[in-house]
Amino acid sequence: MVKPIIRTFIVLFFCPLVHSQVSQECVSAVPICNNTPINGGTNGYGVDDFSGATTSGCLERTTTGSIESNSAWYRFRTAASGQLGFNIGHDNGEDWDFALYQATDCSNLGEPVRCNFFDNSEGTSFIGVGEDPTGISDSVHYEEWLQVEAGEDYVLFINNFSNVNSGFSIQFTGSIWETNPNDALDCSIIDNLLGPPIAACENDNVLLDATTTGAMAYEWYVDTGSGYQLISGAAMPTYQVLDSGQYRVVVTTASGSIVSDVQVGFNEVPVTQPLADEIFCWSMGMVYDFSNKDAEALGSAAPNEFMVSYHSSQLDADVGANPLQKQYEKGPGQETIYVRTTSLANPNCYDASESFVLEAVETPELTFPEEMVICEAVGSVEIGETTANPNYTYLWSTGEQTPSILVSQAGEYTLTVTNVSNGTSCEASRSVVVSLSTMPVISSVEKEDMSTNNTVTIHTENQGEYEFSMDGGEFQSSNVFQGVAPGVHTVTMRDPYGCGEVQEEIVVVGFLAIFSPNGDVLNETWQIEGLSTLNSPIVTIYDRYGKLIKQMNEFDPGWDGSFNGKPMPSTDYWFKLSYVDNAGNRTYAKYLQSHFSLRR
Repeated sequence: MVKPIIRTFIVLFFCPLVHSQVSQECVSAVPICNNTPINGGTNGYGVDDFSGATTSGCLERTTTGSIESNSAWYRFRTAASGQLGFNIGHDNGEDWDFALYQATDCSNLGEPVRCNFFDNSEGTSFIGVGEDPTGISDSVHYEEWLQVEAGEDYVLFINNFSNVNSGFSIQFTGSIWETNPNDALDCSIIDNLLGPPIAACENDNVLLDATTTGAMAYEWYVDTGSGYQLISGAAMPTYQVLDSGQYRVVVTTASGSIVSDVQVGFNEVPVTQPLADEIFCWSMGMVYDFSNKDAEALGSAAPNEFMVSYHSSQLDADVGANPLQKQYEKGPGQETIYVRTTSLANPNCYDASESFVLEAVETPELTFPEEMVICEAVGSVEIGETTANPNYTYLWSTGEQTPSILVSQAGEYTLTVTNVSNGTSCEASRSVVVSLSTMPVISSVEKEDMSTNNTVTIHTENQGEYEFSMDGGEFQSSNVFQGVAPGVHTVTMRDPYGCGEVQEEIVVVGFLAIFSPNGDVLNETWQIEGLSTLNSPIVTIYDRYGKLIKQMNEFDPGWDGSFNGKPMPSTDYWFKLSYVDNAGNRTYAKYLQSHFSLRR
């Protein structure tokens, strides 16, 4: 990732003597023993430990033209097997990188086993390996846990991308600290009488022990920034440290003097301010943002010096385990949230004395249909919630106060449901549009283009939504059927809301609307096409006065426009078509245009 060159920084040292725990050179990397917190600050670098290389793992050249800009080197040796991680805490306005090498020789580091070079555009306070202690999941600033075996040597390179920084802290994490809390890292790599640097919390009991066999005298010195000064009266093998500083002991023996130095830094123990209980309206998928409580917990404390985390138990808060996600997916109900405020400089300095109650009041979830239909035959319909919640109150736009109501008029009805808990009112509203549905009625059947495959249209005079089916086929919203063969068919018309259906038999046949028996051989006779598809069809023709003019069956060649051998006048004539249905009954065909015209 290419990083911008211009940066702005807030200078804040985590520890008064941070620079004494920093080595700019890999060959003099500061040894780390066990889980001793490390506080460091960086200011430039010495010899280029990468020998002019442009990359090392994910690391790239910085503004200096080298991979290093403000570097710190550490080394450690594992004394246990398991999962290893670490947190590098820093000011959230700064940009830090790191690379971890499994190596014993600085001239042969190889490629890093873990590496991170992302810029800090998100304003986070930690980078490292394992899990972000603030509860941020899938942070790009964290690499996967490292599985280690006992006796492995590692070199840790920490680098500030810019030229000014506030320093950093290191805290180791992982399962090896659970199985080996006191000896996860090998202390034999530190050849120092007083041991590794000590990062303590204010009011901690720090006792330096220089006990040496054959010692003749002990002298203790302290450097608080102006050089080592003899501590008057301190002549015992041990010394009780009360203030931060660089401490030295000179042990006089018969064979000479032993000189040993150690840094001791006391960090402030934060005080978590009381937090007010929180109550909010909750609905499915909502989260609670714990970041909103950070300022309340910190009070006047600097947010770039302390971190606030939230936990589901007092034990987790005390040990700093299992922090809840800042975007917390809380369910409905009450729970106690335990708050831990931790020093970024020294995670061992914390306060977990405060807690608050987080209550999520469930916002009613309304699921009843937003459209309902009153069936004409029924006259009313029930709308709203069919199952009442005794903790909720209900109010309709009609003034009724029941979960559901019975309505008989079309219109829009709105239900507001309210859930009240500890003075907090959470409500939801939902409207339902009610319409009227009339019974389906087939008023006419239109046939087009008499052929072996016909188009049939079913008409109704009623207003509404209907579905249509022919001969038991699938229902369709269209009232038009295509490819219908001549003959008897069953048409079903129904209301899609279950308000009823009607079923009718229709006859698909064809005939001329006008015929002209005038000797020009065109349309000389009138007949019905498709009679052969019917069982025992009979066609009867009448004049306008109801006088029977002609009766035909499927074998008749048609009517020639005469009665008893005499031509009939040009006018309209009526007909009926009957046939024997499947039940053996003679029935008349419905929905046929029942008249035609004779023209001479």
